[in-house]
Order: sequence, then structure tokens, then C-alpha cells
Amino acid sequence: MKITAIKPYPVWVGHRNQLIVKVETDAGIFGWGESGLSGREKAVVGALEHYAQFLVGRDPMQIGALWQEMYRSQYFEGGRVLTAAQSALDIALYDIKGKALGVPVYELLGGKHRNVIPTFASTGSISGDETIEEARKLMARGWSTIRFFPAEWNDAQGIFEPRESIGKTAKFLVKAREALGETVVLGIDYHHRLSVAEAASFCQKMPSGTIDFLEEPIRDETPEAYENLRKLTDVQFAIGEEFSSKWQFLPYIERGIHQYNRLDLCNVGGFTEAMKVAGWSEAHYVDLMPHNPLGPICTAATIHFSAATPNFFALEVRANATDLYAGTPTAELFPQMPMLDGAVFQVPDAPGLGIEINEKLLDTDSFKFWEAPHLKRRDGSVTNW
Repeated sequence: MKITAIKPYPVWVGHRNQLIVKVETDAGIFGWGESGLSGREKAVVGALEHYAQFLVGRDPMQIGALWQEMYRSQYFEGGRVLTAAQSALDIALYDIKGKALGVPVYELLGGKHRNVIPTFASTGSISGDETIEEARKLMARGWSTIRFFPAEWNDAQGIFEPRESIGKTAKFLVKAREALGETVVLGIDYHHRLSVAEAASFCQKMPSGTIDFLEEPIRDETPEAYENLRKLTDVQFAIGEEFSSKWQFLPYIERGIHQYNRLDLCNVGGFTEAMKVAGWSEAHYVDLMPHNPLGPICTAATIHFSAATPNFFALEVRANATDLYAGTPTAELFPQMPMLDGAVFQVPDAPGLGIEINEKLLDTDSFKFWEAPHLKRRDGSVTNW
């Protein structure tokens, strides 16, 4: 069996672009993958075109060797654009191999550890009692892990002032814990919008145990900064959704900086790299809390990954109190895709990823250039989104 074509489809689906990738073979078997570099899909398409120059004609079953060749056979190895392209290709190759052997992908990863995949859902931005009621509705539907987004999250004028946000948010979280009880796992995603001082101040405004995880409080470029923050608070950190290799995870895992890996299968390098990070994490008692904000291919791939890893905690889903399938594409485009069973996904038994796509619709859906919000502070300076 040989690879005959690599076809990228950057398309607008629902409320965002998805970069879907199809890998075809001369045996009539094909695989689907997805890239996670949201907002820079065209750059990843260019990388895929480069990789196609030497991947066409190769054996798709040699996944590990092809991964190494894509990563190492260039002077400027790695980086988020290249690894996002590799991720989509790696996922598609596993889909092909699973179909060729007649087994679900998790069987290629060592078999499943669980029959269902627990998930966590999110409320909207904090707005007081209304947000607590959203959380209660999620709990009533079966969610035992709930994530909040901070106060002052989406200002209409594109202004974000961290110090204004952390005071309101900390006060709300204390109230939410009291209202929702001790059994539910509560977390908040600050989307790397804070500095070390701001993040420490935020944590110190709450009694210990108020929240169970703080997601992405600061940017990841400097592990030493996270290490300093670790010394200033006992709140558990959930980080890593933007990491694009096992090497980026290295200092965080080895130095005991965080407790949850927000690994993104569509950014880190696909199954091949994700399984290495998972094993490394297990050795250091770091749990997996995969990032999953994209489309059904990412969800399906992450379900297989989550089934095959012992140190898994919960999978992100785009569900909220009013829409259990927020942003999910239609069944017309994805006639076979993962669907929630309450607050869990059942582990599938179909060969490969278990995904079906109406390719004709991919040809008609258009790509739309999209920019993340360019946030500023009141003094006019740029701040993180």
C-alpha cells in the first residue's frame, strides 16, 4: 500500500475554520486528520504541501518512521506550524492503519483502559448567580467537572484589565464553591492572560481548595516563570494546550510544575508524540486533561487516545448549559461522528477513527480568514488573548 495523495481542506464549519486533511492510498483506503493551529490554517496548508512532496509514494503503515522523517529531515525542525501539519498527517495515518487491520485506533495504542470517556463542560463568562445556575444545570445533566471563564472575559471594546478581572473572579469562585458543594471539580481558564504577579494575587484571594485547577494562567515560553508561580500558590495547574512537542512538556513534567497536561493531539504531533508525552506524564503522576476545541476528527482521535492511556482524567467538550453540542457540525457534513451519551463518550469499536465525512460538502464550504481578538489595556498597550 502506498500514499497517493494528501488533500487539505481548510473550511469554515459552524463558528470557526477547521483544517481537515485526507490521506489517500492506492488500496482505496483513506484516513482523516485535523490540524489544531486555529487562525493560521493557510500556513499549515503550505507545510502540508511541502510534506506531500516526499510522502506520496510511501508506505502509510510505517507511521513512526514517517513521523521521524517529517520532523528530522529539515534544518529548521519543529515549531507549531510544522507540528500542526504533522499532527493531522499522523492522525490520518493511524486512521488508515486501523481500517487496513480492521481495528479501532485505540487497539494500535495498546488497547483500551476504559469503556467510556468522562468529559468536562464549561459555563459562559462569569456573570454572578446566572453562571452558578448554568453550573447547576450542567451538574444535573451529569457533569462532575465544570470549567468557568473569568469575569471581564469579552469586553465589547476589546479591553482586558487583569487586575479588574481577578478580584471579581476570585470573589465569584468562593461563592460558587459554597453554592455547588465540595464534590464537583471546579476550574477556571485564564487563557494565559495574566502575569506571575497577577496570577499569584488571584490565587491568594481565595481560600485553599476553592478551585481544583487553574488553566493556563500565564504564557508558557519561560518554564522558570511557572516555577516561580508554583512557589506562590498551592492551586493545581492545567497547562500545555499550545505545546507542540514532547520537548516543550519536558521542564514542566520533570520539575513537577503542573498537575494536568492539557495536551492537544492536533498540535503536539498526533498519536505518535502524544503517547510519548502520556507515558512520561504517567511516570511523574501527571494526569491528562486533553484540549479539544476543534471538530469531530479531533474529538474522535482524542477519544481513542483517552481510552488507551491509564492516567487520563477528563476530556474537554464544547458543551454548555443551553447547548450540549455547541458549535458541532451537522450530521450532513459528518454522517458519523462522536456524540455525547450524557456527560461521557462511549468508546467506539469501528475500524480506524470511526469518522465519516461528506467530502462533497468540503469542496463547497468556504474558508474565512479569522483573527482572534486583539486585546488592549486601558492605556493602549497590547495584552494577551
